[in-house]
Amino acid sequence: MRNRHLLVLDIPLIALCVFLAFALRFDLVFVLNPTLRDLFLLSAIAAVVVKPPIFLAFGMYSRYWRYATIGDLLIVVLSASAAALALALVFAGTMLLRFMEGLPRSVILIDWLLTLVLIGGLRLSVRVVGESRRRTISSSGRFEPPRRILIVGAGEAGTMVAREIRRNPQLRMEPVGFVDDDATKRGKRIVGLPVLGSTDTLHETVEDRRIEEVIIAMPTAPGSALRRIAERCREAGVVSRTMPGVFELLDGVVSVSRLRQIDIADLLRRSPIAPDLTSAAYLADRLVLVTGAGGSIGAELCRQVARARPRGLLLLGHGENSIFDAEIELRRAFPSLPLRSVICDIRDEVRLNAVFRDYKPAVVFHAAAHKHVPLMEDNPEEAITNNVLGTAALVQAALAHGSERLVLISTDKAVAPTSIMGASKRLAETIVRDAARRSGRAFVSVRFGNVLGSRGSVVPHFKRQIETGGPVTITHPDMRRFFMTIPEAVHLVLQAGGMGRGGELFVLNMGEPVRIVDLAQDVIRLSGFSVEEIPIVYTGPRPGEKMTETLWESDADVRQTSHPDVLQVHERDQPIDVEQLRTDMARAATERDRHEIEAVLARWVETFAPPPDAGERRAGGNVVTRR
Repeated sequence: MRNRHLLVLDIPLIALCVFLAFALRFDLVFVLNPTLRDLFLLSAIAAVVVKPPIFLAFGMYSRYWRYATIGDLLIVVLSASAAALALALVFAGTMLLRFMEGLPRSVILIDWLLTLVLIGGLRLSVRVVGESRRRTISSSGRFEPPRRILIVGAGEAGTMVAREIRRNPQLRMEPVGFVDDDATKRGKRIVGLPVLGSTDTLHETVEDRRIEEVIIAMPTAPGSALRRIAERCREAGVVSRTMPGVFELLDGVVSVSRLRQIDIADLLRRSPIAPDLTSAAYLADRLVLVTGAGGSIGAELCRQVARARPRGLLLLGHGENSIFDAEIELRRAFPSLPLRSVICDIRDEVRLNAVFRDYKPAVVFHAAAHKHVPLMEDNPEEAITNNVLGTAALVQAALAHGSERLVLISTDKAVAPTSIMGASKRLAETIVRDAARRSGRAFVSVRFGNVLGSRGSVVPHFKRQIETGGPVTITHPDMRRFFMTIPEAVHLVLQAGGMGRGGELFVLNMGEPVRIVDLAQDVIRLSGFSVEEIPIVYTGPRPGEKMTETLWESDADVRQTSHPDVLQVHERDQPIDVEQLRTDMARAATERDRHEIEAVLARWVETFAPPPDAGERRAGGNVVTRR
């Protein structure tokens, strides 16, 4: 048994309960009465014999009482009650045999109450003693005082953090109190800790209480609030960490081990999007295929699809290492999910059709794409073969093998495109819409802007520059982009995918565009520096880049949907012959003629407007002209 020491202590306590029950019923003089003394001895022996086996049956010796909960204390009540009932039956039987005549029934009731107090109190003391430890032994064998912790936010999240810190003394943390902007909480005590003030007085609280670390327990707070608190922590000279955001908590795991440094994704200049756990119900019991499953968007798609309990999930991608990593993570998080990885280039029509023929996925999320504007300007044939011809091959395979639903991940760079990449994604939208018209199936496109933290995105780039001492490079002070976190974007993609009936273009409501220079300044401050220490240098716009992106064409018809953050957009349509498009694109890509590629794109995308110098590229300071 795990708690042998508790059994050793229970036996004398059980006898003590019987003794005290007799003493309360008859006063201590009962020891001078031979009849009552014999009744006590027989009762004590019966209690010691009957109660421990019942306690064992109820799991009283298999629980870790260091982390006792209300449920564990309920077990104490149930086991004590069962033991009292069993003891009463034993006494009743012996009375019928005239063996223990004269035993009052009140003794059994008093013994039950005392058992609750003493046996339950013994177990409660294990937790009290454990949580009262304020010093732990370090790896060097010396005692070290715990770090003094201030928790920002005295709500549900804050109380969870405080409780877990107290349950885990090995964390070497001591919660000192809360700060909260709710005036009704100030001066009160929550889970035994005082609410010391508001976030406005955070600096003073840190100094007065000798705080060494601040934990921000506000998973639904807007970026402006987190930015303000993080700045005050920096000014006060203390480390700040935060709980995961609402999307990161969907798996239900909340622990101090998941506290992390404040990330730029926490500081979005708008309120976070609230998750809706029913958004992906249409995926239940469906076989789902995700292309580009090893990428940032694709991997998050797989995670959120997995939560919807599909019949199976296919991870399709060209890079074996990223697919391998994604599979390992999914198998660990969702061990019962039928999962299969497929290494395949979406441009390989034969292989792609074999995959669809073998597995027949019902729902397809198409996230595989080349996305970097400057790289695709230098490698236009790659953008064409992957984003256009690859999408056409995937759509054709989905049509041929009965896929019910296909969702294309598109980009705001497809709006009035000035880059090869943007024009290629606009054609991908057109191919999906054409397939929906011809088949009547729910093939849709979802368009959104930049995502924070994706591979190759601007924030990790800024962080690497800061790590090397700067400077942080930005193309232009007025450059603006729409931003959203990866989990938010994927959540809304799943929402839109369920709304589609066929051919729709959905656009995610991304708020107002953010100046890249403001984002850079946030990252610099978040890294513990000032803009004076890490300078910002402007390098000039790169080929194909716009100063400000838009989410739809100027003459588009924009309508609300059932979700406030998902819009349906109707743009001017252009008839398309997919087979002719594929022929033209394949020929231009094979010839590797940039001017021909641009001419073909302009023929098929009316709003494509490459800059006049699009054919010129700089490499090592020299102008390189591609033909």
